[in-house]
Formats: sequence, C-alpha cells, structure tokens
Amino acid sequence: MNKNDEENLCAQSFLSLLRTVKTLRSQNGCPWDKDQTPESLRRDLMEETFEAIDAITQNDTPHIREELGDVMFNLLLTAYMYEQNGDFKLSEIFEEVNEKLIRRHPHVFKNEGEKITTGEVLTQWDKIKDDVEGRKTDSVLDQVPQGFPPLLKAFKMVKKAAKKNFDWQSPSQFLGKISEEISEVQEAARKVRELKKLPSDEPFTLSGGNEALNDAQLHLEEEIGDFFLASVNYARYLGVDPTLALDRANRKFYRRFSYVEKKMAERGIPFSKEKLSAMMNIWNEAKQNESK
Repeated sequence: MNKNDEENLCAQSFLSLLRTVKTLRSQNGCPWDKDQTPESLRRDLMEETFEAIDAITQNDTPHIREELGDVMFNLLLTAYMYEQNGDFKLSEIFEEVNEKLIRRHPHVFKNEGEKITTGEVLTQWDKIKDDVEGRKTDSVLDQVPQGFPPLLKAFKMVKKAAKKNFDWQSPSQFLGKISEEISEVQEAARKVRELKKLPSDEPFTLSGGNEALNDAQLHLEEEIGDFFLASVNYARYLGVDPTLALDRANRKFYRRFSYVEKKMAERGIPFSKEKLSAMMNIWNEAKQNESK
C-alpha cells in the first residue's frame, strides 16, 4: 500500500467513526450517548486516557490500539457535543491545532533543514507561546493548570522554574536538598510524638480540641510535602516523569504484595506484627522470582 492509499484509508476510517458518533447522538441514537454532556464525559475521558497509558506501559500492542481508539472516540464525542451546541465546529479544532503545530515548528515548516537541538526546540516553543501567541502570564507557573493532580502539578512547576534557570547544577545539590527535607520531616515528626505522647509505632492523626498538636501535625504535613517536591525535582533533573515512575512502583508493589498474600495463605501463616519476618522473606522471594 502506497502513502496516498494509506492516507485515503485513514481518512475513510476517521469519517466512519465520526458518522458513528453522529448517529449515536442523533434523535434515533443511543439513550446513554444522547444524555451525556462534556462535563459528564470528563471522567470517561480521563479513565480511557489512563487505560491507554497503562497499555503503553505494558507494551501490549493490541491493547494499545484498542485503548487509543477509545480515547479518540471520547474526544470526538465530546468535540461533537460542542458542535451540536453551536460553540465551534470539528473542522475548527483540526485547523487550529494544525496551524499551531506549523507555527511552533518554524525549523520544520518555515526554515526547512535548520539544525536545532531538542532543548532549543523547547525554548523556541515557549518563546512562540509568549511572544507570538500572547500567552505570557504574570508568572510562568500560571501556565500550569490549577486542576492538575498534585504530583503532575509539582512536576510541571519545577520544569517551568528550571527553564528560568532556577535549578540546582549537580546531583549532589539535589540529594543535599532531599536530605535536608528528610531531616525537617524527622524533626516535625518528633514534635508531634512529644505532644501526643505516642509510642513509636502509632500513626499520627489530627486531634479534636488540641490546637498545638494539630498545628504540629499540619507542619509535619507541610514538611512531607516539601520532601515530595524535592524528590519530584530530582526526578525531573534525571529525566524521569515521577507520575510514570510512581505508576511503575505501584505495579511492582501490587505484584509483590499479592504474592505475599498468596504464599502466606498457602503456608497457613497469619498476617500479624509477629510474622513480619516471614512476610519479608516471602517478599524477597517475589523479588527473586522477578529477576529470573
């Protein structure tokens, strides 16, 4: 199949999907699809996006194809709702994003053949947003959406700050900051222990009627937040997306702990503090099995 045939097939497939979306929203369409609004579809769009990311992480090609299709369907369905409301047309979305991509890639579409590094591309991208598109804000951090989940928001903010050269210059500086934040967490935790008079293995909570303890606990929360932020910044410096890294860690924890649950049940060992050594031995078994 040549390039033109593939493009024609892609266009036909897209139009078929669009016709399906329009049929589902038509008078004789699906009651569920007709009842939806852009607001009601937010969760579906978010969930389908995470499922696509999950498939990509697992490198499951058939699943990736399926989940990307679900994302595209949700995008088209949401966009078509705005067209039905008369807010904008689907063609305007495609034209606008296409124009933006061409505008932000002058090294490709205007100065063809210009040699430019990845770092220069990103700098140029931001400059075009600020100077050409008029998106400059009072603070570069205002460009980070307020509704982002905290971990993603932290990552985006430290990236923005780093582009302004507000950044450590060596791994030792990042690690020193993390160590400093750990010390402050430990000191804040010590103060909570003193006020609450808890044994070392009891968890902390806010306490009704104890203002001093609540203040100490909230300060501890603040210090742990600073530790997280310092760790996110170090991940950014190392070229690691902390959200994806944490997702991988979650999967690994699930695999290993579910293995512990299975083996503890098979061996008739109860889950108790006294059996922690047995749990850790089985946990290490799980780790060894993964490395084989």
